[in-house]
Amino acid sequence: MFFERHGGGERAILVHLEGQSPEAREDPQEFRELALSAGADIVAFANVARHQPTAKFLIGSGKVEEFRDLVKAEQADLVIFNHTLTPSQERNLERIFECRVLDRTGLILDIFAQRARTHEGKLQVELAQLEHMSTRLVRGWTHLERQKGGIGLRGPGETQLETDRRLLRIRLRQIKGRLEKVRSQREQARRGRKRADIPSVSLVGYTNAGKSTLFNALTQSEVYAADQLFATLDPTLRRLELDDVGPVVLADTVGFIRHLPHKLVEAFRATLEESSNSDLLLHVIDAHEPERMEQIEQVMAVLGEIGAEGLPILEVYNKLDLLEGVEPQIQRDADGKPQRVWVSARDGRGLELVGQAIAELLGDDLFIGTLRLEQRFARLRALFFDLGAVQSEDHDEDGNTLLAVRLSRVEFNRLVSREGMKPLEFIEQHTLQYKPDLAVGQP
Repeated sequence: MFFERHGGGERAILVHLEGQSPEAREDPQEFRELALSAGADIVAFANVARHQPTAKFLIGSGKVEEFRDLVKAEQADLVIFNHTLTPSQERNLERIFECRVLDRTGLILDIFAQRARTHEGKLQVELAQLEHMSTRLVRGWTHLERQKGGIGLRGPGETQLETDRRLLRIRLRQIKGRLEKVRSQREQARRGRKRADIPSVSLVGYTNAGKSTLFNALTQSEVYAADQLFATLDPTLRRLELDDVGPVVLADTVGFIRHLPHKLVEAFRATLEESSNSDLLLHVIDAHEPERMEQIEQVMAVLGEIGAEGLPILEVYNKLDLLEGVEPQIQRDADGKPQRVWVSARDGRGLELVGQAIAELLGDDLFIGTLRLEQRFARLRALFFDLGAVQSEDHDEDGNTLLAVRLSRVEFNRLVSREGMKPLEFIEQHTLQYKPDLAVGQP
């Protein structure tokens, strides 16, 4: 840290304010889960009725005295508020409590710091932490005088606070420069996937909705998944094969939460851009959560911040194993397109419906027809078979292969282009019959 804090451990007192406006209100149960995810040993949970927060302490002076006695009685090392504290409020409370004080943003940042595994993830967390910390350097070194001169160091000098600010600005520039390279690399990878006509699908949703469990079930991967908030921090991409569509890139991303600190959205922009550049979003929803509608609103708000609110979305209602009387199913809109799927990622019920719904939404532009292929197209015939796109095979009197195929426009374009022909010309010359409304358009 850039300034001294009281040494402490993990014994924590949680403080939740009631009576806030609906926009600023937080969920006390979610607050408790956040603290547990951070590794806190909760020794007390206090609900404080406060309609008008005070500028000095956020809570009233009487409650401050009460919590000071509680800290001493419980030998607490940490007091966590389920709300945003100003730097001055945080310092004032620390002075009275004589222990560390943390607000909701600091708590989420700490969880992110624990979860980061990759170099990119650690850089993103450090950026968010430093930007958060930069507002809390004020008065952090008031016990020190201006730096003394010395041999080779004489002059007016600078305060320790000024030194810290200068070092912090240098580090921030370094991290932002490295993350800009990461963003450039990700953009280059996305351009490569687009050139190969490989669609991308991103899992988004509220934290602990079961995204990683669903990701593992769909891709047979072993991404870390746990019943805790923000279990996934570093994005993971896997290849998924779907009928009628072919290969798809599936991305598992960081979960959202109500009032997600803006600094985190900015720091993780390179990661969240995986979602904003996807062809389809799978919005994973905890079907067993009583406040799921509020969580859906929070997810949509974050998607709006990163410019992804206009993308096609398939809602996946997960944790069906915790509900009674609900079977796996696909619910469709007025046009017959899949709108939501009910599944259980834990026991695998309904997983095939997820693949079916994705294939319908991504592969709504299909080529369905019978091709007449000469012997020189033997390699193309083999490729159609490899993709499982062949419905039936026959031969005409001239020895040409008659191949009834069904596959996505994207995959059809790719295979035909590899033979050095334009898809429309290929259709005109080598197709006996097909559905024009579902056939390929311009390459």
